[in-house]
Amino acid sequence: MTLDQLSKNQKARIVAVLGSGKLRKRLLEMGLTPGTIIGIQKIAPLNDPIEIYVRNYVLAFRKSIAKMIVVEVL
Repeated sequence: MTLDQLSKNQKARIVAVLGSGKLRKRLLEMGLTPGTIIGIQKIAPLNDPIEIYVRNYVLAFRKSIAKMIVVEVL
């Protein structure tokens, strides 16, 4: 399952970050590493972007990027 498929207030553990290059490196630098627990905070009215809680801070990004993050639901 990927991060864009989670619903509001659902928690998950990151399994893998797909992709390559600068975008993947940037996601890993922001703390989206395998094994990290994340939670969906908010979903915009038109379902894009989404806001997630990770490592005591909040990130917002588009669903196209969220599709690159493989998670398992807790």
